[in-house]
Amino acid sequence: MEKNFLLKIAYDGSGFSGWQRQPDKRTVQGELEHAISVFTGTEVKLSGTSRTDAGVHALMQCATLKGDFSIPPEGLMRAVNNLLAGGMNKKNPVGDVQILSITEMPEDFHARFNCKGKTYRYVITSGEKDIFRRNYAYWVPEKPDAEKMREGASYLVGTHDFAAFQSSGGNERETTVRTISDIRVTEEGNDTIIEVTGDGFLYNMVRIITGTLLEMGTGKKDPKDMKTIIEGLDRAKAGHTAPAEGLYLKEIYF
Repeated sequence: MEKNFLLKIAYDGSGFSGWQRQPDKRTVQGELEHAISVFTGTEVKLSGTSRTDAGVHALMQCATLKGDFSIPPEGLMRAVNNLLAGGMNKKNPVGDVQILSITEMPEDFHARFNCKGKTYRYVITSGEKDIFRRNYAYWVPEKPDAEKMREGASYLVGTHDFAAFQSSGGNERETTVRTISDIRVTEEGNDTIIEVTGDGFLYNMVRIITGTLLEMGTGKKDPKDMKTIIEGLDRAKAGHTAPAEGLYLKEIYF
């Protein structure tokens, strides 16, 4: 009998052309579907919560999987993670994508449609360039003023039309109104970390928010400009789009 499962997944997005399955490109969804299909002998399709872009990482992505598997979820997780890491003969037992858990869910549960919110994390770093962090943080020459960034971020909390924070090229949306319930700017050494929680996000929304806040933290924009940017609904008025490498899908809420 077919069952419905929720997969929680982490991945290093550096070597992927994003989450979504694409012909002739290495994607997270494609790698997972292939590994599960190989192990179970049955072609499977995943339905993910979020379509992260190329280079974006996930501390916790979610996806639903339907199938009739004879092996328990824990055993399936271990076997598929082994395949994703390259098999028993690989020296490093961890691949660049890993299933964190598999949980059986009610038949009508869906990882995308039952999602109530997400938290994204963005890491900005300064100081000396670190070659080993080039795929995991956005390097800027001087550390931005976190207090000014916090002031600018305060205007984003609430329900607004975020048209000014959407890049062209994404899927057409019925509305650009979204609710940000929390946004925090913290500091850890040379790192400035932005965490944004909301009920949903437009294409490149977090990266544009980051670029805008960074320009406020470096004196290129006044924090009070954020209110005008939101109300203007004009992408050209917001800041630059921060690169994908510093972005992490941190948590998903159901």
